[in-house]
Amino acid sequence: MKDEIVIAQAMNGQVRIHAARTTALVEEARKAHHCMATSAAALGRVLSATAIMASDLKNPQEKITSVMNGHGPAGTVLAQADGAGNVRGFIGDPSLYLVREDGHLAVGQAIGTNGTLTVTKDLGLKEPFSGVAQIRSGEVGDDFAYYFAISEQTPSIVGVGVLVNPDGTIQASGGLFIQLMPGAKEEA
Repeated sequence: MKDEIVIAQAMNGQVRIHAARTTALVEEARKAHHCMATSAAALGRVLSATAIMASDLKNPQEKITSVMNGHGPAGTVLAQADGAGNVRGFIGDPSLYLVREDGHLAVGQAIGTNGTLTVTKDLGLKEPFSGVAQIRSGEVGDDFAYYFAISEQTPSIVGVGVLVNPDGTIQASGGLFIQLMPGAKEEA
């Protein structure tokens, strides 16, 4: 299956939903960076969130860059996407394999919680503009939701995930954003 992002509205236009399948993107990044499972999951989550954000760009040359640095062992995790659908990324340490006690990959531990998520939007104006939010959990989805609340004043639910096969390849990857539109009623 090829990757895709679907955008929809609900509740009479009060809620916007983005759903993405990013499996091919994340597998390509895993191979390019020779990532172990936890590094692949961390990079894949940031790639997915950034790709979804870029789906709102109006022109192909516009860009969004997300940089997470929680001072964890993963180092800096960076993703950049443009309005044409091109996405690329980087992770400081691609060799991480960290597992929590429950058996899940320890993405939050890899990224860390003592740092910031910076999102820079280059819309072709004189200067790009950036928003910054503290990293709360290192799990990526929670951190992007907090970024939207603090920097863009947009109440959001953000879920991103990467499922890694036992052989290290990517079985599935994707994300979901649910956001209130400006002027939405509080009960939405």
